[in-house]
Amino acid sequence: MSVNLSEYFKSYFGENLRDQLVKSKSFGGEILAPSSRLLQKTREAKIVHNAMNMQKEDFESTIRALKVRKKELREKEDQMKEYLQKFDNFLKDNEVKRCRAVKKAGRERELTNQKQADLRALQMDVKALVEVRDSLEKRVNKNAIYPQYLQKVVQASEQFQEVRQVMSRYDTLTLTREDLVLTTQQNQDSTENSRSQLARYMEQSHDTLLHYNNTLAQLQSQLDKARADGLIWESRWTHIQNTAAKKTLLLGTIKMATLNLYQSVCKRSKDSGETPVAPDDTLKQLDKVQFNVYRKVCPYWMVKWPWTNTGSTPRICNS
Repeated sequence: MSVNLSEYFKSYFGENLRDQLVKSKSFGGEILAPSSRLLQKTREAKIVHNAMNMQKEDFESTIRALKVRKKELREKEDQMKEYLQKFDNFLKDNEVKRCRAVKKAGRERELTNQKQADLRALQMDVKALVEVRDSLEKRVNKNAIYPQYLQKVVQASEQFQEVRQVMSRYDTLTLTREDLVLTTQQNQDSTENSRSQLARYMEQSHDTLLHYNNTLAQLQSQLDKARADGLIWESRWTHIQNTAAKKTLLLGTIKMATLNLYQSVCKRSKDSGETPVAPDDTLKQLDKVQFNVYRKVCPYWMVKWPWTNTGSTPRICNS
């Protein structure tokens, strides 16, 4: 965390300068010479510098408080500018020479510091280069067996004539190996993806098969029930057909008997002016037979109490 030293010095010197000005106003006869004031300010600056070195850690903890005081310091800065402006005007003539000397000393000090920094940098570079040289020498001595080995390989091999060809072949094989490793990894990834897809498909197929098996079991149970119901209804249908055949045979017999009876009654009846009944109309045939029978059995009643037909069954009228 950086500390704004310029603000601090401005505040410090501004307050001291203000105090000095107040003292100079109150004690007009005790005005110090500019050189004495400069020495005093230099001494105060050294004291402040020593205090700053001792309070460096305190500044880091009080930086937040300094930020809070920033606004107040700005107001004080405006006041300090006025005081410094008066102070600069007062010391302007004597300060010019001092500034020149300070600038010259500063330039020489900066040049000396720069030279020393360059010297230290060069020394560090030399030291690093020496370490690199020693490391390379050790590496060369350690790897000296490899050129000898490659030379022996070239001498023993009929395929290569130079060491460079062996190195080129090695680089080619290395690149080929990397390509093969990459291709193998891609194939493995593709295989893993295919396996995962196959596993998902098998799981889905298993679920689908279970669903179809459940559906098939339900349909099979429905089919068994339908077959059982079919057998029941087939037996019922056979019974109905047998009963219907018997009823049909009985009905045919009754119709034939009724037709024969009707024909016999018609032959014996003297009333030939009646409209003949169709052979299929059994009910009318029965009515005719019943009417002719009652007419022969009760002729007196038939004259006195005529028949009244209600529906298909004749009855004797009692009124």
